[in-house]
This record gives sequence, structure tokens and C-alpha cells, in this order.
Amino acid sequence: METAKEQVRQILSMLPEDASFEDIQYHIYVRQKVDQGFADADAGRVVSHAEVQQRLSKWLTK
Repeated sequence: METAKEQVRQILSMLPEDASFEDIQYHIYVRQKVDQGFADADAGRVVSHAEVQQRLSKWLTK
């Protein structure tokens, strides 16, 4: 498993040389959230599509 530092290096290597601090922060943030989502899925912390529809049914209009 890659360390956080290795992941940041990988992100930096993929960004253009003129990337701003904001660009770099955004890409690190997205990577962190994606990794967190995979960890949640692996741990079974997921909600089925049907459950989401049920929870949001009062907000959805047809």
C-alpha cells in the first residue's frame, strides 16, 4: 500500500508544471475522498440503491 507521501508525489507528477496550490489541494482532496469511499465499501458501510430511493422519495418529484 502506498503511503500518503507517495500518493501526493504521484499526484504531483501527473499535474502540469503550472498547477496552482488550489489545483494541488483539490486533487489531494479528491484522492482522499475516493480512498475513503473504497474503505467504506470494503467495510460494508454502503447503502443500496433501493434504500437511497426510499430515503429520498419525499424529495424526488415525478
